[in-house]
Amino acid sequence: MRSVASNPGSVSYLQPMEHCVRVRRRINLILLACLFSLGAGGLAGIGAAGEQSAAGEQSAADRFRFSTEADKARAAEQAEQLNQAREIARLVSVPCQRRLKDRRILQLVAERSADQWHTAQERYGPFFQVIDARLRALGLKTYSQEQIRQRIAQAEVDAYFNNDPDTALAASKRLAAEYVMRGSISTRVRVNPVVQVNEVAVNVELTLSGADGRVLSQVDTHTDSYSGSDTLGTAFALIRAQADRMVAQLYNDYCRKAAGS
Repeated sequence: MRSVASNPGSVSYLQPMEHCVRVRRRINLILLACLFSLGAGGLAGIGAAGEQSAAGEQSAADRFRFSTEADKARAAEQAEQLNQAREIARLVSVPCQRRLKDRRILQLVAERSADQWHTAQERYGPFFQVIDARLRALGLKTYSQEQIRQRIAQAEVDAYFNNDPDTALAASKRLAAEYVMRGSISTRVRVNPVVQVNEVAVNVELTLSGADGRVLSQVDTHTDSYSGSDTLGTAFALIRAQADRMVAQLYNDYCRKAAGS
């Protein structure tokens, strides 16, 4: 008969193995639970970090784009200023005879409103000074506002703007002015169809002519429409900004066209 004395030993051998398996399964379950718990937060953190990174990259891209556009605008403005400076230098480099520089230029300014010219010269002091300073810097001779006030009557000033050549010529002869430069300020008012407010466009024109009325040069500049009522202040700001270019063109035309007279 076969002995079964070894059976208890075999059972005792298998039991520790089964226990280990059960413990290992529990550990695995615990680890899975921990990983799942941490994984949910970890995935959320990774997602948030990804969103923040994307937002940061977008913000950096926006800043780069705005910076690039600003740099381009500055470069374009600098290039325009350089081109204008070169053009002004070219215009004033024209040969100009000494006898032309010795001739006197009378400067008068007026503002046109509707059908009327406002010709009281004391209103236009800043305008006059900006142009006069540049004419003198180029070696041309002019009259001061005080000299004009003392030697030309108001009615004669009016004549220069009201198409009264005889009176204007008589005043020029008495002052011994061989050339006259008229500064004309005009405005145009319209109603903006979108916002229903008045908009004003200001135009400034400089005309250089002989005492006989023959025009030698004419230049102008203007503003785009704006909302406001200070047209004279706008005209002064406009002439300050554009005077170099305008006077350079007047000087060039004067030196070339008056040379034969």
